Amino acid sequence: MHPRALIVDDEAPAREELRFLLEEIGGVQVVGEATNGEEALLLLNSLAYDLVFLDIRMPGLSGLEVAQRLRGASAPEGVRRPQVIFTTAYPDHAVEAFDLAAADYLVKPFSADRLQRSVQRALAGAEAASSPVTAPAPAVPGPAAPATRPAQQLVRIPVQKDGRTVLVDGEAIVYAVAARGYASLKLTDDRVLVSFSLNELERRLQGHFFRVHRSYLVNLRYVRELVPDFRGALVLVLNDRQRSRVEVSRRHAPELRRRLGV
Repeated sequence: MHPRALIVDDEAPAREELRFLLEEIGGVQVVGEATNGEEALLLLNSLAYDLVFLDIRMPGLSGLEVAQRLRGASAPEGVRRPQVIFTTAYPDHAVEAFDLAAADYLVKPFSADRLQRSVQRALAGAEAASSPVTAPAPAVPGPAAPATRPAQQLVRIPVQKDGRTVLVDGEAIVYAVAARGYASLKLTDDRVLVSFSLNELERRLQGHFFRVHRSYLVNLRYVRELVPDFRGALVLVLNDRQRSRVEVSRRHAPELRRRLGV
């Protein structure tokens, strides 16, 4: 049986276009349509859906509010929550959408190929979430370690680029710098702006990212050299194409040296 989908959009042409694209790519059965958030919640409570295509700006409840209620509601036993794919003409809500664990964020107009990738990603996420997990063996008590993000967990940062939402792998970030309420990410071969503060990025990335200065968050895996400057301060030379240099504040230098083992 094909995955069952619900389309939620207050504009009939948008619902028709999305239904057409889903029929074109195949493999998904549209079994419901809603014109607003209240209708969507009624339908979601009456039938188990696999996918919900959710517009954001609608009369009454917004798509974000629907997703928030859906996330907070307890699913019946044996029924998994549907994967949410936002479909909107407005790219400026991507951060909020991914905070609600959305499977994807599509900015209208989008192609059938882009939609197909989104559906595949959502269904893969649903399968991963429902896969049984083997309980680990009891751990031998020992010294408590500081809480960190598991090394294997994938961390991606949503970035708006050319009208699309691109998910940047955290490992591709060389460093981040504060930029007037936003942050600029220096990647290995690009530089992009994101609508996260540096504090929010620090909470999301954790692990081997370290705040070397109030304005800089650095991926320690890219540190190539530690160089003292003429004022006695410390400067990091990073292992990207430009050999970027980042200043280290005196307050953070001792902890940085400890983290790097020097």
